[in-house]
Amino acid sequence: MPDDHLLITDGATIAYQLSGPPNTVPVGYGHGVLMSRQIVRGLGIFDIDTIAEGRRLITYDQRGHGASRGRPEPEDYRFEQAANDLLRVLDAAGLDEPIDFAGSSLGAAAALHAALNAPRRFRRLALVIPPVAWETGPDQLRQWYFDTADLIDSIGTTAWRQQWAEAPPLPIFANYRHGKFEPGVDDDVVSAALRGVGSSDLPDPNRLTSIRQPTLVLAWDTDPLHPISTAERLAELIPDSTLHVAHTIDEIREWTEITSRFFND
Repeated sequence: MPDDHLLITDGATIAYQLSGPPNTVPVGYGHGVLMSRQIVRGLGIFDIDTIAEGRRLITYDQRGHGASRGRPEPEDYRFEQAANDLLRVLDAAGLDEPIDFAGSSLGAAAALHAALNAPRRFRRLALVIPPVAWETGPDQLRQWYFDTADLIDSIGTTAWRQQWAEAPPLPIFANYRHGKFEPGVDDDVVSAALRGVGSSDLPDPNRLTSIRQPTLVLAWDTDPLHPISTAERLAELIPDSTLHVAHTIDEIREWTEITSRFFND
């Protein structure tokens, strides 16, 4: 793997990496909150390196995550800022042509906002476990982000990380030994990052109908923060979209091949 490049932008230092043969259609990937490129690769579920085989690949760590750094400001971690960071990474890497981009959770939200703001930058989109969206009324699922941020501020990051390690995995990962991970976010920004994500939303549904890129939507069940209902609604709104829902770990592991075929059409 080549060394990381560093992009300094809007109070953050973002680590990114460009690899693969020149003069090929680029593939990009953005991970979710509490994750990192290293963690995603270690989980062994969604293999972006296999998906991008024979092509250029641009990957990066979201601000405050992995090898990137950020400020403890919730506004810095909203979906809109993540979209801005994505576009600036593409600029810094010199990728002006349309790319095939896959994003998980926060990365999926960034992809949607970025594709609406700069549609010419994207050829195809893969939205992996898109987050809960468009909630109204009391008892919103996204309250988890605020409750967890409050808990971290109360007991400290060391105690929270211990609780995280002891918590059971999502039911769909119950029999998968790599289904747990150590959060890949800096201690000094984790509560701000959670509040920023919790205060964000996917683009207005009326805007999503204007997306013209072929779009693959991948969802799994048993995860209230990434509900199937969000994926189904996206598939209804985006004109040229395809939805796959996984109910087992084996079905999730098929996503690498599904995405590879989709990006190579």
